Amino acid sequence: MLRIKKLDIFIIKSFLLLFVGTFFICLFIFMMQFLWKYVDELVGKGLEMSVLAQFFFYSAVTLVPVALPLAVLLASLITFGNFGERFELLAMKAAGISLLKIMRPLAILVCFICCISFYFQNVIGPRAQAKLGTLLISMKQKSPELDIPEGVFYDEISGFNLKVQKKERKTGMLYDVTIYDFSKGFDNARIIVSDSGRMEMTADRQHLYLHLYSGEMFENLKEQSMKSQNVPYRRESFREKHTIIEFDSGFNMADASIMSNQSSAKDMAKIVASIDSMTVLGDSIGRQYYKEASTGAYRTATGLTKEDTVKIEQAQIRDYNVDSLFEVATLMQKQKIMSTAVNRAENLGSDWGFKSFTMTQNDFSIRRHQTEWHKKITISLSCLLFFFIGAPLGGIIRKGGLGMPVIVSVLTFIIYYIIDNTGYKMARDGKWIVWMGMWTSSAVLAPLGAFLTYKSNKDSVVLNADAYIAWFKKVAGIRNVRHLVKKEVIIHDPDYQRLPDDLAQLSEQCKKYLQKNHLTKAPNYFKLWMTEGNDDDMIAINDKLEELVDEMSNTKQAMLIGALNEYPIIPVHAHVRPFDKYWLNLLAGIIVPVGLFFYFRIWAFRLRLNKDMERIIKNNEQVTYIINEKINNKI
Repeated sequence: MLRIKKLDIFIIKSFLLLFVGTFFICLFIFMMQFLWKYVDELVGKGLEMSVLAQFFFYSAVTLVPVALPLAVLLASLITFGNFGERFELLAMKAAGISLLKIMRPLAILVCFICCISFYFQNVIGPRAQAKLGTLLISMKQKSPELDIPEGVFYDEISGFNLKVQKKERKTGMLYDVTIYDFSKGFDNARIIVSDSGRMEMTADRQHLYLHLYSGEMFENLKEQSMKSQNVPYRRESFREKHTIIEFDSGFNMADASIMSNQSSAKDMAKIVASIDSMTVLGDSIGRQYYKEASTGAYRTATGLTKEDTVKIEQAQIRDYNVDSLFEVATLMQKQKIMSTAVNRAENLGSDWGFKSFTMTQNDFSIRRHQTEWHKKITISLSCLLFFFIGAPLGGIIRKGGLGMPVIVSVLTFIIYYIIDNTGYKMARDGKWIVWMGMWTSSAVLAPLGAFLTYKSNKDSVVLNADAYIAWFKKVAGIRNVRHLVKKEVIIHDPDYQRLPDDLAQLSEQCKKYLQKNHLTKAPNYFKLWMTEGNDDDMIAINDKLEELVDEMSNTKQAMLIGALNEYPIIPVHAHVRPFDKYWLNLLAGIIVPVGLFFYFRIWAFRLRLNKDMERIIKNNEQVTYIINEKINNKI
């Protein structure tokens, strides 16, 4: 019997509350981006609220599958970030519950969200896409609302350009009106200039009715005298003139079948059927083009016997002087031959260009349908992939709220979008295999999600900034300094009687080391990579130094604490071969650029180690003086 634990209910409830909120936020953002894409074509057309409501509804439905992955990523990141920030995740792990068990109820929930996303992609999405596409075409074709500005030409009325110098909004009167009528073409333009006028819409909203007062009209009459070199015109002065202009301002819905061939308006079954139909069509057209090529312009000349045809096919062009007939022809015949050849080549080029375009368009349409088929699966699957990225990241970052999680989510989604869009375009244009281009983003996200889940389950410091800072300091040679402070409680006091002798022995070891190794000289490039083992002498000196510093740090003397902070922290492996394995050192030495980098780095560390040895010797003398003063009770 399946039993839901209270912890699972708590985790699901925490996730669902955030998921609902982030989903509507993401959907709103995508809708604003979608609206911004078409705002220039929709503004100023006086669309009714019912039309705008349909536009927003269908756009929201089509964008649901796109908003779900980002909402899952953001919600899972915030949820586990809150758990980590409130130490709830730590309490769960302390109770023996692994991260995978904590994620299990949410993983099942996200799988259900993936099914919802697929349902939207395959059933609801195509219908909404067809409705939205038809609505957008209808909205684009609608004429704009008539709002003529002052002082500029208005060209939103087809075939007309209007300019109004001044407009009285209360009475609707227009002053200093200039109208250019190009409805019959630019050669038969009609120009009307009037002192004032009024413009009204007819009752059927299909025409504009112009009342013009005190003006003149100039009209070309070229169409009445096509052969005359001097174009006649007509000039008319009027006190009052009435003109009707065709202007359809109503909203007419386009035919719904206009989107029937679009791949985005089909479900997976229709896409498969369309691909089969287009493949059969492409094969039949290709076979027909092959027959036309073999029996058309390149066919064997007629009137020849079978033996003549075989001889022609076996003939070699180098055995004949093909220019001999052309050379003996007259100038008129040569011109005719050349023009015939050029015309024939141009006709063949046009014919094959059209045939190539037909086949290319058919192949492009097939790839569009194939990418749409894969897209319905990849976008649905991305919800699950984003969950296995967001949940481990939240457990590692341990930051809730809308600060760091939003930044990480947006960056992750941008990377995913760039990879997915690149793969889609490569697959659509035929540069990549369709399945490879459409699944590239998933192939990148899946290993990333598995890696983050593994690291978070093992409590790794993969995103711990301190670990990367320490690694960078190690590579760049930046070392820490000692920060010893006086201890509040001291259990064992330093042995001040023995310490001067130990410091003297340490100084002697440093001097012998300097005499033996000659740190100021450049190391031998070849011996450097062949030397095996660590620098045991340096390790012994460092261990002795750290032991003495640890013992003397129990002192109550502030002056001695200050002197101990002057001892350097020695990286005992930085001045020797870089790798533990012998063959890696040989490989680094053989690859000269890599070897030179490590060589100069090791040389720099040797020079610094020489200064450190001198510094230890000098500081030993200072510490010995302080201890002797302590023994003699002068401090």
